[in-house]
Amino acid sequence: MFCIQCEQTLVNDKATGCQFKKGKCGKEAETADLQDILIYLLEGIGQYAHRARQLGAIDASIDRFIPPAFFTTLTNVNFDSDRFITLIADAEKIRDQARAMYIAACEKKGVKPEQLTGPAVFKPAKTMDGLLAQADEASIKRDDPDVFGLNCLALYGLKGTAAYCEHAMMLGKESEAVFGKFHEYLDFLASNPTDIGQLLDTCLKIGEMNLTVMELLDAGHNDNFGNPEPTQVRVTPVKGKAILVSGHDIVDLYNLLKQTEGKGVNVYTHGEMLPAHSYPKLKQFKHLVGNYGTAWQNQQAEFAAFPGAILMTSNCLIDPNVNGYGDRIFTTGPVGWKGLPHIEAPVGGQKDYSQVIDCALQQPGFTEEQIEQFITIGFGRHTVMSVADKVIDGVKSGAIEHFFLIGGCDGAAPGRNYYADFATHAPDSTVVMTLGCGKYRFNRNDFGDIGGIPRLLDIGQCNDSYSAIQIAIALSNAFGCGVNDLPLTLVVSWFEQKAAAVLLTLLALGIRNIHLGPSLPHFLTPNLLNVLVDKFALRPIGDARDDIARIMKKEAA
Repeated sequence: MFCIQCEQTLVNDKATGCQFKKGKCGKEAETADLQDILIYLLEGIGQYAHRARQLGAIDASIDRFIPPAFFTTLTNVNFDSDRFITLIADAEKIRDQARAMYIAACEKKGVKPEQLTGPAVFKPAKTMDGLLAQADEASIKRDDPDVFGLNCLALYGLKGTAAYCEHAMMLGKESEAVFGKFHEYLDFLASNPTDIGQLLDTCLKIGEMNLTVMELLDAGHNDNFGNPEPTQVRVTPVKGKAILVSGHDIVDLYNLLKQTEGKGVNVYTHGEMLPAHSYPKLKQFKHLVGNYGTAWQNQQAEFAAFPGAILMTSNCLIDPNVNGYGDRIFTTGPVGWKGLPHIEAPVGGQKDYSQVIDCALQQPGFTEEQIEQFITIGFGRHTVMSVADKVIDGVKSGAIEHFFLIGGCDGAAPGRNYYADFATHAPDSTVVMTLGCGKYRFNRNDFGDIGGIPRLLDIGQCNDSYSAIQIAIALSNAFGCGVNDLPLTLVVSWFEQKAAAVLLTLLALGIRNIHLGPSLPHFLTPNLLNVLVDKFALRPIGDARDDIARIMKKEAA
């Protein structure tokens, strides 16, 4: 095992990267190794599918296999080694299908097929021991630290993009061009690239691709559930039986809500599902009663205290056996843990959540009504731009001096209090926009307003990064300047591969002076960090008050 893909990765005097029997996330070494083999086979699929596409041959089943398979390899998604053995077998079949498609396309065009190597001809072993022995062959080569770091950045950017792509596909949104880009970049990684300039350029192209994917995801949410609107969400429980839904996939929540109507069960969101309350189509369900808990890293305590059933829809799962709730948590989609019940959709059919509902009815539920407390969410781009005239007037009058976008993943690592400190110490003349689960560090604070515009604008999930980007672009158009000339600073917390994809998107858009923390990705060497600092003015975070003072001083100048 060698894993360095997230902020949790082991870093000490002896090693950088998780390389023991278990990673810091709880992932067993064998599972991590199987994931490397799966990715290697995905690269093999890309080798054939990319070339076939250039010859006009496309297979939708090949295209649609890649994003969900990729998604399973992200941090805190799937910990079930049996699932990866199945996926490896499936990937080998899909790769052979892609090979046959490529050869047929060559014959049709009168072209001699290339004799491909590496993942294109890799034969996964049929036993666990055999597969584990192949892990080194499948992993990224670590001979040159800078080359290794950029290969990691490209791969992790692809992983994050694949996750957003899978979310979009669940909502009925996909793009043949995006599938083609996946194949192209997988083919590129399969070639073991070593050119620093080419690798960096590819990373930025992946960022561009991710912008397209996030646009699809944004359209999927809005087309299916309506445009988010300002909404007060209860954050204290109500009396009654209960189901808690965590993760990111709002379509799973919607379908669960339909199946729980009239069953006497209240449904709560958790973590990144909080923004679901702002969608008109979900607000029609009266038994969607509120949000419970905070961000993903607190789930072992929060899930243990929740007196009902729990449904995990995508990423951010951690060991459910620690505090004794493993008998009432269910997984679906890409997420999984060995031994937990997993809800699959039948071919062409809807998922059946009856076992989740039955479990909830067997649990005590909340026995008392707690005092009402609310937070306000739902400030997506449609809402913000509907009051653009007030925002613009506020800036021109000097009432609004600066905008801060504090976005990204939360985590348990030291230093994340920075984001709460930053938000709470931002001057009263500034507006704080936020997305991702990092907002739980400060979203119950009263920030007041500026001329009727709330100082805290919750834009939504990390999945809603497109909305934040569109707000910035709209403001730049309104003021007739570039995004980098706006009184806007991005303060980004990274944790895993979705965050890496969003960062690449921001860099691809040419956005500079991004403040990144709490620690910088360990797969990036000092040399590579210097490149990003020089090229994009990327800024590691410091002390929150000092950073605010420096930003505001520069703005005043």
